[in-house]
Amino acid sequence: MSTWTEQQGFPVVRVQHRQEGTDRILSLSQEKFLADGSTDTGNNSWIIPISISTSKNPEECVLKDLLDEKTKEFRVKDVPEDHWVKINPGTIGFYRIHYSPEALSLLLPAVKDHALPPLDRLGLLDDLFAMVQAGHASTIEVLQLMQAFQHEDNFTVWSSIVNSLGKIGVLVSHLDFEDSFKAFGRNLMRDITNKLGWDPKPNESHLDTLLRSLVLGRMAALNDEDTIQEAKKRFELHVSGTTLLAADLRSPVYRAVLSVGDTDTYETMLRLYREADLHEEKDRILRALGAIKDETLLAKVLNFAMSDEVRAQDTVFAIMSVAMTYKGRVMAWDFFKENWKTLLDRYGGGFLISRLVKFTTENFVTEERAKDVEEFFKDHPTPGTERTVQQSVESIRLNAAWLARDKDSIKEYLITHV
Repeated sequence: MSTWTEQQGFPVVRVQHRQEGTDRILSLSQEKFLADGSTDTGNNSWIIPISISTSKNPEECVLKDLLDEKTKEFRVKDVPEDHWVKINPGTIGFYRIHYSPEALSLLLPAVKDHALPPLDRLGLLDDLFAMVQAGHASTIEVLQLMQAFQHEDNFTVWSSIVNSLGKIGVLVSHLDFEDSFKAFGRNLMRDITNKLGWDPKPNESHLDTLLRSLVLGRMAALNDEDTIQEAKKRFELHVSGTTLLAADLRSPVYRAVLSVGDTDTYETMLRLYREADLHEEKDRILRALGAIKDETLLAKVLNFAMSDEVRAQDTVFAIMSVAMTYKGRVMAWDFFKENWKTLLDRYGGGFLISRLVKFTTENFVTEERAKDVEEFFKDHPTPGTERTVQQSVESIRLNAAWLARDKDSIKEYLITHV
């Protein structure tokens, strides 16, 4: 127990394997997991409870043991060469798993046909994505894994997939192959989009309702034409009062319509905002306004956010919505710098200005932007945001390093697989 209580952090367990007759030999090694990809110089090690399941019975542990050395081999009996082995079934152990490409490839069919339970599918993606961000695996590996999720139907798993797509999308949002990446995302999500549709099914679970909103929102962000056209139809019926949108569909519909909207669309959204009685509805609209692509209108959104029509505590959400796209991010950061004194006077050292700093800065992807953020706050001390600024600068530099490592390979993969 002392290895878990007397040192900081947690381990990553790396998995290599080889076949000996009918047995699978697993070589497991451990080191401290560092999200920034740096090397652990502290010689940390843990006594790690290892549990293992196989394709013969994914729900049953066939081996339980301890990884109490830096590297140790485990023999799993009666595992044919083409069968998979899963470490940490149920994702209950407090450690990351990094499979070799060969070991991971054996697990892909189990993701596709749901032989792996949802928690294991989720853990597989989360662990690999963490390895990619830390520079220990290629983005191509996670794109290949994602393609195995085309028939996924679990809300929690899709939440992780959408989060991962969003982070890669931020990385490539200013590059000439962004459209190819969006096409990749649309292809990945086509099956679940068609399965869920727009209208609730009889007796569907609340998780399916949440999943529909998540999927339609992401498909709109990926410029899916069918989703956007259907959103426009439903929006027109909503505005006219013919058929009001269900509450869970309003955010994705608003963002979809605004993403292809013009001045008339913007003015219609402002009218809905002004007519709304519920703060929940006003909040939805504020968080959607930044989806509009026209830079003149984005500037209007930023100015509207600071107006008397928007409660002070809600201003940050409108500005944050603008920062969700590449052009908007640049505009929101410039707006923050220009209005820094006003924002500081309004929010003091509270959590709202910290959130604003985080969302307007952390998704940049160049060293130049990291220096810009660093130098601005050095010259403009903002009480209460010191830790947030440090984290944002770290995130920008991690993004820059990630992009430098994988930009060319991502482009090549998308060209050949989309």
